Amino acid sequence: MSSSSDPKPWESMVPGPAGRNNGGASDMTSSGLLAFASGSSVSLLDSRSMQLLSVLPLPPPPSTSSFTTSHSLSPFVTSVRWAPHSLRHVDILSSDSSLSLSSSHLLLAVGDRQGRLALLDFKSRSPLLWFDSSSSSSLKLGIQDICWVKSTLDSWALAAITGPHILSLFSTSTGRCFFKYDAVSEFLSCIRRDPFDCRHFVVLGLKGFLLSVKVTADSEDDVVLQEFQIRTDSSELAKLEKDLNGAGNSGGGGTHGSNSGNSSNTSSSTSPASAIFPNYLAKCAFSPEWRHILFVSFPRELVVFDLQYETALFAANLPRGGKFLDVLPDPNSELLYSVHLDGKLTTWRRREGEQAYTICSTQELMPSVGSSVPSPSILAAVLCESDYALQNVGKLYSDVPHTPFSDEDFDNPFDFCDESLPASKTHLISISDDGKVWNWLLTAEGPEVAPKDVTKAPVNNSGSRTSDKNTGNDTGEDSERMSGRERSSKLTAVPEDASFKIILVGQLHLLSSTVTTLAVPSPSLTATLARGGNHPAVAVPLVALGTQSGAIEIIDVSANAVTSSFSVHHGVVRGLRWLGNSRLVSFSYTQANEKSGGYINRLVVTCVRSGFNRAFRVLQKPERAPIRALRASSSGRYLLLLFRDAPVEVWAMTKNPIMLRSLALPFTVLEWTLPTVPRPSASTKQSSVSLKDRIVGTQAGASSATNDTSQESKPVSSEISQDESSESFAFALVNGALGVFEVQGRRIKDFRPKWPSSSFVSSDGLITAMAYRLPHVVMGDRSGNIRWWDVTTGHSSSFNTHREGIRRIKFSPVVPGDRSRGRVAVLFYDNTFAVYDLDSPDPLANSVVQPQFPGTLVLELDWLHLRSHNDDPLVLCIAGADSSFRLVEVTVNDRKAAYGVIREKFRPMPLCAPILLPTPHALALRMILQLGVKPSWFNTSSIMIDKRPHHIPGTPKSEGDLRSYIIDIPPVGDAAVPEMLLKVLEPYRQEGSILDDERARLYAKILNKGSAVRFAFASMIFGESSEALFWLQLPRALNHLINNSLIKQSQRKSAPEPVSQVDEVALLTEIKSGGRSLPGSDRRESLSQGQLRLMAFEQDELWETANERILWHEKLNGEDAIQNRVHDLVSVGNLEAAVSLLLSTSPESHYFHANALRAVALASAVSKSLLELAVKVVAANMVRTDKSLSGTHLLCAVGRHQEACSQLQDAGCWTDAATLAATHLNGCCKSGQIMSFILNTISGAGAFREALAALREAQQPDTAAMFVVACREIHADILANMEETEQGTESSTKGHHLILPELSLENEEVIAAFEVYGQYQRKLVHLCMDSLPFSG
Repeated sequence: MSSSSDPKPWESMVPGPAGRNNGGASDMTSSGLLAFASGSSVSLLDSRSMQLLSVLPLPPPPSTSSFTTSHSLSPFVTSVRWAPHSLRHVDILSSDSSLSLSSSHLLLAVGDRQGRLALLDFKSRSPLLWFDSSSSSSLKLGIQDICWVKSTLDSWALAAITGPHILSLFSTSTGRCFFKYDAVSEFLSCIRRDPFDCRHFVVLGLKGFLLSVKVTADSEDDVVLQEFQIRTDSSELAKLEKDLNGAGNSGGGGTHGSNSGNSSNTSSSTSPASAIFPNYLAKCAFSPEWRHILFVSFPRELVVFDLQYETALFAANLPRGGKFLDVLPDPNSELLYSVHLDGKLTTWRRREGEQAYTICSTQELMPSVGSSVPSPSILAAVLCESDYALQNVGKLYSDVPHTPFSDEDFDNPFDFCDESLPASKTHLISISDDGKVWNWLLTAEGPEVAPKDVTKAPVNNSGSRTSDKNTGNDTGEDSERMSGRERSSKLTAVPEDASFKIILVGQLHLLSSTVTTLAVPSPSLTATLARGGNHPAVAVPLVALGTQSGAIEIIDVSANAVTSSFSVHHGVVRGLRWLGNSRLVSFSYTQANEKSGGYINRLVVTCVRSGFNRAFRVLQKPERAPIRALRASSSGRYLLLLFRDAPVEVWAMTKNPIMLRSLALPFTVLEWTLPTVPRPSASTKQSSVSLKDRIVGTQAGASSATNDTSQESKPVSSEISQDESSESFAFALVNGALGVFEVQGRRIKDFRPKWPSSSFVSSDGLITAMAYRLPHVVMGDRSGNIRWWDVTTGHSSSFNTHREGIRRIKFSPVVPGDRSRGRVAVLFYDNTFAVYDLDSPDPLANSVVQPQFPGTLVLELDWLHLRSHNDDPLVLCIAGADSSFRLVEVTVNDRKAAYGVIREKFRPMPLCAPILLPTPHALALRMILQLGVKPSWFNTSSIMIDKRPHHIPGTPKSEGDLRSYIIDIPPVGDAAVPEMLLKVLEPYRQEGSILDDERARLYAKILNKGSAVRFAFASMIFGESSEALFWLQLPRALNHLINNSLIKQSQRKSAPEPVSQVDEVALLTEIKSGGRSLPGSDRRESLSQGQLRLMAFEQDELWETANERILWHEKLNGEDAIQNRVHDLVSVGNLEAAVSLLLSTSPESHYFHANALRAVALASAVSKSLLELAVKVVAANMVRTDKSLSGTHLLCAVGRHQEACSQLQDAGCWTDAATLAATHLNGCCKSGQIMSFILNTISGAGAFREALAALREAQQPDTAAMFVVACREIHADILANMEETEQGTESSTKGHHLILPELSLENEEVIAAFEVYGQYQRKLVHLCMDSLPFSG
């Protein structure tokens, strides 16, 4: 047995449908790549174009017995999770860049039902690492769910739920388990990572058990646990448990193919929760907008849980008794989506001022029209996160005037393709168990209401705001950049009276159910088109598959996709054959009622072009015997029907099929002859090939038994062809006799062939398989013997395969000039196959044997009849037991034979997925988008792109100077590098696979709106959403910093207002009644929505967010809740209310002494009278440590706010630090804290110098250089805008041309960043030249 040099047999594979056994395992990257489990494989697709990218079967586990195929089957995949690696983690400047490039950023963690965990690489399509998930016992604990969690600064760990109640943590560098937690009586269901802290994740159980885990290193001692209990009604689960325990030896959802003898107790102790209780689901999801908020769905209850306060804030049930399947928070709005087991989708909206939700709409995720009965089930649903950063960019720059591009500017063909943006736009992908993947567009649209104009006017050097009339004269590119940066203040939330719509915008159809049979067209010269005419039928790249659900799937092998699906039968499709190249004949049968007995046979002819189904041979009563098989001639004119213990029927397949003859012989197998000449092209005229001269006869015994069949028939119907062409079929009888019959019109003749000298009757087994191509007949029996026989010369030979019985034999296609016996593919009864060369003196020595085609069994196989030259590869079509369809290329040389793969040759539309490009080419595209390229570069001259509506004739051709596409001289690096990178990307450009229309339009819109937004766009294209949000907020952050730098002197001169003395009784009454109104507590329009809110730094924005959280917790009175409420109140500066809460602590509480000390300190910062009141109440002299940040509160009490902010930053509370800074700090101190918060999102540093150094140390030289370029550009635009607004005033900023000296070109860090960027460019160009283009 030989191995292929490229062992990737799943390259051309169509997977079967996902099922309940897969547990709804699915995950999507931020760049839009969806991975989901289907059987024992993982399917990968592009969510934007809804095209199948690849299928990765999980390799089978090692066999534990000598030769038992049942132990080598691949188990069901039950969990899938993309690695959180970005394109930027590749260090091309390292000493071993080849090793760095070989480590793909597209890694996938996969777990299966037998407890195996693997790390798969998308590039190599093979496992990189197998985790040591074996337990101490011999039991195999299935994987329920997995999650990536950050263990150190530069490494990740993998958390997994193994079995029903064990949590395990694995190191991704060694594959070893370093931590285990046993929840004992719980059934763990779901595991999710905190989006605000990559070290933190939670685990949810079916009974409401919630485990909070924080990992600080790869060791058992560095894992911090916290247990919670969410109250929920688990009476239904208790009943299911009782039924399970009383089921005896029911098995309870065991592993695929290997659990037949396990008891229910053993199964429930090893299987994951999704296998034990498939319809009882509990899922959770972190809020992407609010820290510590967790959305939890139980089968009949939705809960909003606050991890910080350890309590549920909201709970609701579905109306009309529905059950939850999953809960999906919208990352860009205050909406929440819940998917139900019955296929419905409910949209929830958050009520203002609280964490409570109201149902807005309920939609159907499974259309009732065209669905089978019973309706398919929804298994999983995911939201497309790749759209949210795109929406942020689009909303920020949606109403910018199109001044950079005139209507006649051909460099921007996307300029007129603008469209209005709805209030909310979300893509949801749902997966159903009928093999379909649905792409839904969820929109929230309301009446167009002008948002409140809260745009800040520019600040002059005295700190006052200028009037609107002074800002209305800004024109040109700089004003557009500034207007884009201020536009985030106009983003509106979802209107209260919004209408919610759901639209199906895409669908991917995979195989609908288990494949039972397959058919490959091999029309002969005598095959004509189904609709008449004199032109012969040509071979088409189509394969038909019959399925268990009764549907017939048509596979386009050139595109590796399901091109058509026909619902033909109500039961299993048991036989399927092509009639020419445009019609199919299939059969199924069902058993009649028990009283009458018999079978109901159903035969249907299906037109592939029109989809029309026509049944024939329709009987009124059940028959005694079911149809065993059917065989169609290569021309499609004749059909043989084999019955179980009944005569064979011969049919003429005209427009209205007619039965010609009934042959009462004990046939075991029979096969029509294959075409003996090459198939014609479409322009070849029909030619009739007579087979009469080459037809051989049968054995004497067979001839005498069928003499009556040679008699003249009755008058021929006008629908039957009158030409003299004939076709023949070979057969074997029960007694071992062989024969060849010829069918011509209604006549069936028999001829006597030339027999070999020795007897050819099998003595050790019946003939079970046969293949016939004139003049050779090949037979196989149940003992594994293969015999071939030349019916014209009598030559014959035989050999033993030393395998089990033979089920199917298929001749390989022939080419012109080929006079050999050829090669045959043999399918054995143990569902393995082999390929033998009949011309070889020793067929066994040169055979290709495949005992286990990866991890599955082979149900059916046939050759693909598209070979026209001797150098063309031989391609096998294989239907696997895992419901998959595969194409395997068999390469046969003079000395050896091997398996390979065939590549996809055609895609119906360009695959615009830059993340799939080779790493150097992806980095090159990222650099081109950052530096800026004209929109005409995306408008290619390929056939696909010419059909787009925005194509404009007259745009520059690619043969011209590529430098014309560059918008300007690059501000950094080598000026020649962009042109070289454009040459590298030219093959993708010609194919139209750079960007799709939507993203190309957006890039044309934001091209001249500043470098920062281009950088955000480039980050968003490659799925780096956090960096994209950073670039979007950077202009506002720098504007904020510079404004505060200009007014710091005036702020220092202004003296604080004296605190008025308040009557003691009045003060006590006031703080008990709720205190003064909170700063910024007035409800107003949010300055930024969605994920942009996470990076807010304006005082009003931070106050509004903080006060929102305070309102949720006002009614919580527990001691732990009071500690958290005090922390929130101090952050927003409401010290009076904080003192009131602290003084309400009971003396018996263990928090009493700490609260008393803080109450006194905080009261002294408010007024003398409040301090005296607090001292009278408090009588304590001991302070004990507690869980809250007491040090922060004490620092605030004595006015040390700068140190308090630093302490919060050290604790990782960046949002709290920014809120505290906005409340208490002024001038440079406040701006420094704000910039620290902003820069932390990508670098973790707190100043420009440290940020640049950190970016370079993190192997991000391009990001470091672009950071300097963006800051310098924004800085220059802000100063220019200020000078224009201050013309005519006494004060001016002319003396402040360089407010930020860190941005100077003479700065050492800036010089170093630019030098490293130049090295990065040169190395990238060399790597791009050495990399081959990606062919999707």
